[in-house]
Amino acid sequence: MEIYTTTPGVKQMREGVLEFLLINHPLDCPICDEAGECKLQEYSVDYGQSAGRFVEAKVHKPKAVDLGPRIMLDAERCILCSRCIRFTRDIAGDDALGFINRGSYSTLTHYPGKPFDNNYTLNTVDICPVGALTSKDFRFKMRVWFLKETKSVCTSCATGCSILIGSREEKIYRYTPRENNGVNGPWMCDAGRLNYKWIGHADRLKDVLVRGQKSTWTAALNEISDKLKKTPAGSVAVVASARQTNEELWLLGKLKSKLGAVSDSVARFGEGDKLLVSADKNPNTNGARLTGICFTEIGTNLPQIANGISSGKIKTLIVFGEDVTKHGIGADLLGKLETLIVSDILPNATTKLAHYVLPGCAHAEKRGTFTNTKGRVQKFMKAVEAPGDARAEWEFLHDLVHNVTGQNGFVTIEGLFNQMAEDVSAFNGLTWQALGDTGVTVQI
Repeated sequence: MEIYTTTPGVKQMREGVLEFLLINHPLDCPICDEAGECKLQEYSVDYGQSAGRFVEAKVHKPKAVDLGPRIMLDAERCILCSRCIRFTRDIAGDDALGFINRGSYSTLTHYPGKPFDNNYTLNTVDICPVGALTSKDFRFKMRVWFLKETKSVCTSCATGCSILIGSREEKIYRYTPRENNGVNGPWMCDAGRLNYKWIGHADRLKDVLVRGQKSTWTAALNEISDKLKKTPAGSVAVVASARQTNEELWLLGKLKSKLGAVSDSVARFGEGDKLLVSADKNPNTNGARLTGICFTEIGTNLPQIANGISSGKIKTLIVFGEDVTKHGIGADLLGKLETLIVSDILPNATTKLAHYVLPGCAHAEKRGTFTNTKGRVQKFMKAVEAPGDARAEWEFLHDLVHNVTGQNGFVTIEGLFNQMAEDVSAFNGLTWQALGDTGVTVQI
């Protein structure tokens, strides 16, 4: 079979199809959220006619139909392609959408009395070829051609969906899925998409604090280093969040080994599903295991740490990314410590009691890697700058490890990852460059 796609006949048929699609389609591209990502717009430019012949009145339909808690429908823009219907029925398993009426008056709608509300509704915005389905969260917020798109990873659960972070002028506007057949395909859940607003929260930790007073990184790290070098073996404990990167957990592991410390992470579990959502709500539980922060089941050493503080054996506690008062180490125990060193992003009960507060970064504000529930190591890139004096944890951990252990490492994330890969058996043979955009699966 020979197929010709550039003959006059094919060209005329394409123009005819597009002319029919545009007969009742509103020409409101200047105010449409889909402008810049619209397939109909692109095809009209590439294959359509420069002028239409339709002179009769267009069929008008409702312009702002509330389909569900996260989706708005402009019925006039809908070209009745049924992509959203097939996705919700065949992929999400929620047969909630369908067409009603006939001819030019056919309209997309949800089942009567049942709003379009499952954890994957926002995928229909991605697959809609026009601006019929829009996200209420992103609607009228920003033109897509102004957005900088950064390759990253979702941190809402252990699945670690590949995503694009859309940002402009240091503000994040949206997450969208980035296709990765080894992890999430072209989809992601609604909860993950909307889990970004905390990054720009007004009460972010922005200053280095030493005993409640604003300080500098150099002064704080020197003071912490001096204290840690004088601590007796076994008197230090480390609680490192499984939301930290592989590189940060590895550096904390170096501190742990030097100080003879007991360490652990906090387990987080919730409801999962059969599609993408993992019951493990930590993005890097496997990273915590592989780097030696917790060798067995995550969270099993927390009672031992609490008992050690209570008995007076543990006098120094290093906490990264956790509010330990919610996990069995209450304010009364923290008050018994000689030194409490805390790094976090948002203030909490633990940071309020800390002798040293080291402001950290969200994953969107730094580079690094996570290891997901299936053992896939993925890297993510920096999208926006951190506020105030906040620094990527791996940067100041590198300085701290150097001061305490004397071991000097790489000051770039690429070199640090490659050094870690040589030291951690599961990562042997990996390099930052070899991870590519979609990651590499390792044995866990």
